Amino acid sequence: MALSGAILASPVLAETPKRVVSMNLCTDQLAMLLADPEQLLSVSYIASDPRSSAMVQEAQSYVANYGRAEEIYLMRPDLVLAGAYTSRAAVSMLMRLGVPVEVFQPASSMEDVQARMRQMGAALGQEPAAEDMVRDFDSRLEDLQVEAQHNPRALLYAANGYTLGDQTLSGQILSAAGFDNAAVEAGYQFGGRMPLEILAMTAPDLVVSSGRYPGGSRSEEILDHPVVQAFRDAGDVATITNRDWICGTPYVLRAVDSLRDARAALIAEDPAAAEAAR
Repeated sequence: MALSGAILASPVLAETPKRVVSMNLCTDQLAMLLADPEQLLSVSYIASDPRSSAMVQEAQSYVANYGRAEEIYLMRPDLVLAGAYTSRAAVSMLMRLGVPVEVFQPASSMEDVQARMRQMGAALGQEPAAEDMVRDFDSRLEDLQVEAQHNPRALLYAANGYTLGDQTLSGQILSAAGFDNAAVEAGYQFGGRMPLEILAMTAPDLVVSSGRYPGGSRSEEILDHPVVQAFRDAGDVATITNRDWICGTPYVLRAVDSLRDARAALIAEDPAAAEAAR
């Protein structure tokens, strides 16, 4: 309990930090978007992974870290940015050594995305830039959101049969793109493993599946099951770009945009749905 309380604590900085180290993929990206060029020293090595990061090229400008307390401490940061689930042992050790650590909770809604932008702006002393980012995000989201009488039913289905409901950021991306989340009908408000039988009985108009990772993975074998393959054969599977969905950053708008295209293609194949969507 003491560790949990320590990790949730946030520092009050007397002045704008000048040597910032980020040790979490999501804080990496928000910091790269908002920090002054000389303010951010290091980001996590995952920021350079094109499967997970939306800012691979930008990450090349920074020293990569592996989230170890000793390496980060030797960088002499005056602020460390971490996620709530970032290596708790490393975060706790840095705090005990007197290093200010700002902890960010994962985003589970579009409102959370805005809140994380503002939190990063405050942490970096870049509040005006953060407010500009929030206004731009709001404007672009409003332009992208689909309002129609007919919403096709989509269902997220990833490795291990994991699905996500509407109380998640991914669920809100589905909604913004003009889909009803079929997982909610099956009782999944948040997230959980959905058996193939329930997937088949739910019969969504579109199955949204995550991209594959290189090599073999037993967790991904379920995506080759005949039930999923039947949706794929019917052209009712869309493969998402993981990097646009993982973090609460402006890049979730790119995820919304790509799903809008999938929705338009789906409706174009159904004249009755196209009429209802007008």
